[in-house]
Amino acid sequence: MRPQRRLVFILCLIVVGPACAQSLQTASPSSAGFSERGLARLSSALESYVDEGQVAGSVTLIARDGNVVFERAFGRRDIAADDPMQVDTLFRIASQTKAIASAAALILQEEGRLLISDPVGDYLPEFAETTVAVAREDGGYDVVPVKRAITIRDLLTHTSGYDYGDGVAADRWAEAGIEGYYFSDRDEPIRETVRRMASLPASAHPGEAWVYGYSTDILGAVLEVAAGQPLDDLLASRLFEPLGMKDTHFYLPPDKRGRLATLYRIIDGQLDRAPEKGLSGQGAFVDGPRKSFSAGAGLLSTARDYATFLQMILDNGEWNGVRIMSRKSVELMSVSHLGDIEFRPGQGFSLGFSVVEDVGDRGVLGSIGELGWGGAYHSTYWIDPVERLVVVHLTQLRPAGDVDDQQVVRSLVYSAIND
Repeated sequence: MRPQRRLVFILCLIVVGPACAQSLQTASPSSAGFSERGLARLSSALESYVDEGQVAGSVTLIARDGNVVFERAFGRRDIAADDPMQVDTLFRIASQTKAIASAAALILQEEGRLLISDPVGDYLPEFAETTVAVAREDGGYDVVPVKRAITIRDLLTHTSGYDYGDGVAADRWAEAGIEGYYFSDRDEPIRETVRRMASLPASAHPGEAWVYGYSTDILGAVLEVAAGQPLDDLLASRLFEPLGMKDTHFYLPPDKRGRLATLYRIIDGQLDRAPEKGLSGQGAFVDGPRKSFSAGAGLLSTARDYATFLQMILDNGEWNGVRIMSRKSVELMSVSHLGDIEFRPGQGFSLGFSVVEDVGDRGVLGSIGELGWGGAYHSTYWIDPVERLVVVHLTQLRPAGDVDDQQVVRSLVYSAIND
């Protein structure tokens, strides 16, 4: 920690102290402006995906004004075992981890541990001077120095230039053994994996393009250095414990093994159990080395736990009257930081979420200011500040083929609002 920030951090610890979290409350749909008939239609649709063999099972939660109006499990956690899906089933949430890690970065800024404008190299010295692979017309590429230093804000907005090792210099990343989003089976701390990333060329100069990849994993290493503790302890102390997120982990506790949803894939149009090992393996979250805490894709969670985190964001950083994040930090997380950088029609990207800026240009049901994202195992979520909604929809399917349950969930959720 920089000396001038140490006193600020100590004062924050004295002022904040531990929080006592409660749980989301349940309310009748009609009391929250939802149609019982509309939600029944949603249930029927989700059951049909199971009946038709498109998904093994799913859990969907809808909360409005902090009250849960819909929380249902469909299908099977494990088909072969004939084990029913339960609302407290644990899912690999993959890139839904990114929003949580991003919130932790803003909390550390509040504590005086970092500034998001800081160069990454201030915390990870190997990133003080990095390179970019620039494609040539002949199919090759040149490796050149970056035009400017990467900042923490670049990591938060995916404008650092780092992809998932599948870009211009994919051969170099493959040789280094760093590919894909999956780190849970690595027998090394994330800090060491990220240290090796710094020697490899990115695919764009910092601040010039939105490039989805290892930015948040690099952020996780920054957070460990800034906080002086492993990422799992950091997230537990700043978010999971005060929010009561008792079922959110990087690796499963032994007594929760039976609650993890089985991962499936669509092969030739058929639902098939994923293998135990490999990129989409079943076992690393249970029996892995338990050394790599991936801020980009490493967490396991439940619909209820993740909805609790989202509700805190919707409530401007408070949870049951306890301040988890400052209101101004949440505001900073809720607006696009991309400027003129191209992203998606009608959307920008904030510090950890996509954000809707033009509903018509986007072309689907929603609201201006909506925050959201999803995970590689076919999960999705969003926060709608206009309708005061939190929606979490979790499945375990990779690859998911053309299964359109996420689009149908969005359509039927909004169709069920009747106030």
